[in-house]
Amino acid sequence: MEILGVILSLAGLMYFAYRGVNVLILAPIMASFAALFQDQAPLMATYTQIFMPALGSYLLKYFPIFLLGAIFGKLMSVSGAAKSVGQMVAGLIGKERAILAVVLACAILTYGGVSLFVVAFCIYPIARDLFSEAKIQKRLIPGAIALGSFTFTMTALPGTPAIQNAIPMPYFNTNAFAAPVLGSLGAIIMFAAGMWWLNRRNKILGPDTEKMELEDNHQENLPHFMVGLAPLILVVLLNYILSSWVFPSFSFDYLNLPKFGETEPGKVIGLWSLISAMCISILFLIALAWKHLKTPIQDINKGTMDSLLPIFNTASEVGYGACIASFASFAVIKNAVLGIAPGTPLISEAIAINTLAGITGSASGGLSIALEALGKNYMEMAAQTGLNPELLHRVASMACGGFDTLPHNGAVITLLAICSMDHKRSYAEIFMVAVLFPFLATAAVVLLGTAMGSF
Repeated sequence: MEILGVILSLAGLMYFAYRGVNVLILAPIMASFAALFQDQAPLMATYTQIFMPALGSYLLKYFPIFLLGAIFGKLMSVSGAAKSVGQMVAGLIGKERAILAVVLACAILTYGGVSLFVVAFCIYPIARDLFSEAKIQKRLIPGAIALGSFTFTMTALPGTPAIQNAIPMPYFNTNAFAAPVLGSLGAIIMFAAGMWWLNRRNKILGPDTEKMELEDNHQENLPHFMVGLAPLILVVLLNYILSSWVFPSFSFDYLNLPKFGETEPGKVIGLWSLISAMCISILFLIALAWKHLKTPIQDINKGTMDSLLPIFNTASEVGYGACIASFASFAVIKNAVLGIAPGTPLISEAIAINTLAGITGSASGGLSIALEALGKNYMEMAAQTGLNPELLHRVASMACGGFDTLPHNGAVITLLAICSMDHKRSYAEIFMVAVLFPFLATAAVVLLGTAMGSF
């Protein structure tokens, strides 16, 4: 009965999230429901002593990343810098390669730290015009945006400031550039397979004979594309310099003090580097785009508020996962997951994270739940097998970007709404480029990493 309660709770979380119930209220309800089936899991104690502390711990650790990312994305959007970068890429690639132009425009923006939601809003009007001129079916636009925004730039490319690449750092004492070659290989697989599929679908569907109403993409006083591109490059460059050279050269003896949590430098250097890189890049963007920011203070305030719902949603899912992990019945599930290929922790890690990301419909949520419950176990297994923690980081980051993009995923629902499409017409392409191919890329990295180690 105890395991049945967990299964029903997980099913309820997935079903009601798909039906549109906000996870802020849904996660504690489903955690409480699961607690009803457990021995020694008092309802209120589970909520106040397990759910809320786990939620708060996540907020304390990752709030700066969400906050700075939302502010950066907001400033890129309202200044016209994101749109300028998108138009630049589209102009370089040309309308005859409209699918590639849209994918690359999304990839450049998301790799630089712009929120995928901001990217979708900025790029969709450009994609719509390009696809119309090239007579490509509009139903392929969500797939193209998903490939450039939800996949290789989010989880695989080394140095990406995406939260999915930041979450594993304190668990494995790594930085954002963990296993760079393997991550790059995974990114190439996702990109190449995704482009092959979208181009193949374009040929099968044939030209679009329906006339689309074009939008006027001209924005008066639109900044030069370098105003948007330079801060994107700076984020990645500074992150690498700070995490590889600057912070490691400092003395961190004070971190041993109780008031600083008696922690290790490796657990904080990655986060410090990313926070510092984002702060400097935001200031740089403001300086470059100042004349294009009519209300900079209000824009920063709006970006700040935009960060709250995403982080609280994810933190609520983490609280749910902490409750499940506290139940005695979870030990059975945990042992079953760890029992999958016990000599190869990468396989166990990939399966656990993919499963939880799929259930929650959230890459960051599933990743956080899995690592909070099993991160220490994977580190112990890595120590026993001589596995480089960088490989654990990269596989964890890539694994969360597979089954998370099932139909109930919030980003999928939002993207389809932006593009005026529905699941019936456009989800098949999203599934291929953002679920199947990332899963295969993760499997390839697991096989290579198991055979050859981290590189």
